[in-house]
Formats: sequence, structure tokens, C-alpha cells
Amino acid sequence: MNFRELQRRLIAHLHTLVRSGDATERGLARLTGVSQPHMHNVLKGKRLLSLEMADQVVAQLHLDLLDFIEPGELLEWQRRR
Repeated sequence: MNFRELQRRLIAHLHTLVRSGDATERGLARLTGVSQPHMHNVLKGKRLLSLEMADQVVAQLHLDLLDFIEPGELLEWQRRR
């Protein structure tokens, strides 16, 4: 798995939070230090989620890299090693 795939999964997670009402675009923007329109464009795929923004979101939402990796993917990675 590469950063782009992790980025895609993080954005999908953020979409889920917004759709469920557990977060707002404005709130996510505040967490990352960007404007609400910028966050909107990130969630719509029109702007990239920078490494710094991703790091800020993960830290502020108390997420972990393992939150975005399926157990089967870990087993496959271990098998290849």
C-alpha cells in the first residue's frame, strides 16, 4: 500500500464522518488549518490532501495507520516479508 491509497482511505473516512453528522467540513478545516472551501475541495477530490494535512487530521481525530488497513492486508504483507 502506498501513500495515495492511504490518502484515499483517509478522505473516504472523512466523507463518512461528514455524512453521518459526526464532523463538518468547517470543523475538519479548523483541525487542519485550512479554509472550509479548501476542505470541501479535498473531500470532492479537486484538491490534494497534503501529508501535513493528513498528519494533522490523523492526530486531531486520534486515528492510527492501522485504522485504514484491513486485517487481510496485514497478513498479505507479512506473508510477502
